[in-house]
Amino acid sequence: MNKKQKLAVIISVSIVLATIAVWLLFGGEIFTKTQVLVEKKDELFGWTEKTWEDKFIWGLDLSLLVSAISLAIGSILFFVFRSKKNFNNQQ
Repeated sequence: MNKKQKLAVIISVSIVLATIAVWLLFGGEIFTKTQVLVEKKDELFGWTEKTWEDKFIWGLDLSLLVSAISLAIGSILFFVFRSKKNFNNQQ
């Protein structure tokens, strides 16, 4: 591997690890959510009401998508950055 290939591999693997870390920090949910059901208690009357609150939660599906795109681009760059020296010596 030459320097450019090593850099492409390191960057793509670090993006995958970062997305897994972000997923774990958001609670390890399987699906990405944009709204969460929250129970709010009315202090005056004492009853509880369920409402939807806008909140983004990073899911495993989004992490897998970002990881797959990163690995695909990294593998394409790995192939593109191969050294021509070894190829010419084998012929």
